[in-house]
Amino acid sequence: MPLPLDAAAVGRWCALGRESLRAHCSRMDAINVFPVADGDTGTNLCLTFEAAVGALPARDAEVSAGDALRAMARAALLGARGNSGTILAEYLRGMAQGLAEDSDGPSGDKPSESLSRALRCGASAAYAAVAHPVEGTMLTVAAAAAEAAETGGDPAVAAHEALAATPGRLAALARAGVVDAGGLGLTVLLTSLWAALGERVPEEPPAETAAGVSPAACPAPDAATAAAAPADGSPQAPFRPEFEVMYLLETDDPQAVGTLRARLDPLGDSLVIGGGEGLWSVHVHVADAGAAVEAGLAAGRPYRIRITHLPTAGDGTQVGAEGAVQGGVPCGATEPTPEPAAGRRAVVAVVPGEGLAALCRQAGAGVLPTEAAAQQEALVAAVRATGATEVALLPNETELHPVAARAADAARAAGIRCAVIPTRAAVQGLAALAVYQPDRRFDEDVVTMTSAAGATRYGEVTVAERQSWTTAGVCQAGDVLGLVEGDVALIGTGTVQVATDVLARMLAAGGELVTLVLGAEAPEGLAAALEHYVRTSHLAVDTVVYEGRQQEAQLLIGVE
Repeated sequence: MPLPLDAAAVGRWCALGRESLRAHCSRMDAINVFPVADGDTGTNLCLTFEAAVGALPARDAEVSAGDALRAMARAALLGARGNSGTILAEYLRGMAQGLAEDSDGPSGDKPSESLSRALRCGASAAYAAVAHPVEGTMLTVAAAAAEAAETGGDPAVAAHEALAATPGRLAALARAGVVDAGGLGLTVLLTSLWAALGERVPEEPPAETAAGVSPAACPAPDAATAAAAPADGSPQAPFRPEFEVMYLLETDDPQAVGTLRARLDPLGDSLVIGGGEGLWSVHVHVADAGAAVEAGLAAGRPYRIRITHLPTAGDGTQVGAEGAVQGGVPCGATEPTPEPAAGRRAVVAVVPGEGLAALCRQAGAGVLPTEAAAQQEALVAAVRATGATEVALLPNETELHPVAARAADAARAAGIRCAVIPTRAAVQGLAALAVYQPDRRFDEDVVTMTSAAGATRYGEVTVAERQSWTTAGVCQAGDVLGLVEGDVALIGTGTVQVATDVLARMLAAGGELVTLVLGAEAPEGLAAALEHYVRTSHLAVDTVVYEGRQQEAQLLIGVE
């Protein structure tokens, strides 16, 4: 009989699971074949679980196992890495929900009943998060462990057996002669959980199907799996995802998440969306990274956007284990990646001041005043006025993202390839423009500009026009407000002091370059005071100052 799955057991599981994942990390990376052979499944699972463990309540805190798992699940959601990390975060959330059902149900449940309910809910949540579940993966391991717990069996043994059988359910694994990397990670965690409950655990889970056995000798996928997916594990239609796109999405509309799922599904594969209570984690592999980000803009507020290139062979197909190419191209055959059709590239930036407009024009962008950008027609007209066939659109304000997404849709309907770079402040737009290269492939340009914008923290100093409630308390008309990432962080009476305090907060997380954009009403000496602060307090940080002449904010701050 296992020990109760209480908060103490969760703590023991965290310690054992973290060490065991670390020990198996390199093995998981080495056998990472499906869905993309990018060699990071172990790293992603370790980092995601590390984030979860970091949120574990203190030992002396009076919390239930469900409370502990709920805190872990949210931290895992915020720190999820890759396809496997996103699934793991949702698995933890499902476990927490299962234990919450425990507390609502009749008392006196046996420890095994609590465990089985947690494992079943975890497996169900993981399956629900994946747009197109594939057997022979960590989902299969989760289901096997849950079924064993429900029938009085050993979930750790069941996980080991399901893991060993994954090559027989997924051809990509059979060809490579390995088990599923994500399945190995979950098996490691389930074995650690079983040990934390005081039970004996199986021996080391396998990484290869059998020592010295060639991929050709591995069992073929079963009939159900073969019918559900092509033999190489890729979609039926030719598709070559170039980018992994991940972001967190804030939205209070559950229907928006369903709409987002429907919009992302045809764009790519490996789609996983998990979360709840207004916060969701989104993961997808796509050929058009800009379209994936725009779908998030239409659904809510995406942030922490991460876009990475997926490894490809010379012809753009995904590389499998041992250099084999998934997609029917013979091993070793490579061709140059085709370039897009010729066409002039352009950028349209929404700007709040004439000084910023001049900066953007110097960087080669067309500009549109912020007050005009609220109209979709004005944005579409600005895109068309460039005469380009490929246009990157910089809204530079969170409130303009929905109208920018609609304008991009309208531009695409007119035959213009248009992508929205999710800039939420003018300083992020400047960072994106700094890496803009019109001679680069459009998708690569969109990815690079998006990454540069996302790596730029933004702040603002402005004057309150009226009394109002803020996240920092009640402000009065004439008070100086310091904003960080769009939220009021400070209320003061002097612009220089508030600006210095805001800059100090922003640099607390590190930085290499500070950008100061002075507004039309900025007090004399503001830039000099801030440059002196940076020079004396952050020796390795550079500072650039621009005359933005924007009316609403005395100062815009960017930290890259």
